[in-house]
Amino acid sequence: MTFERVVRYSPLCYASPDMSHAAKNKEKLIVRARRIRGQVEALERALTEEQDCGDILRLITSARGAMNSLMVELLEDQIRFHVLDPRRKPSFGQAEAADGLVETIKSYLK
Repeated sequence: MTFERVVRYSPLCYASPDMSHAAKNKEKLIVRARRIRGQVEALERALTEEQDCGDILRLITSARGAMNSLMVELLEDQIRFHVLDPRRKPSFGQAEAADGLVETIKSYLK
């Protein structure tokens, strides 16, 4: 007996059925990743140039904040498109639980 893995995509996605929810936001995610890379490069320059510790800590905080924001966005998509069944409208309780989890993650990663 063989089992096939069935991959389902949310009807909420405006991307074609063969694209994942992350792929529909690909350009936006790439731009954010490039911005984070720029922040890390600025941090590297600051360390190389032996800049003031306070300035270096602010650069680290900025890069961490950008990374956490990206993480929250991807985790929210993970919850909404993979934890909840994207083929069905979630019940009020499921939607409320998902919203609560997303808010908890956002507050934790602030």
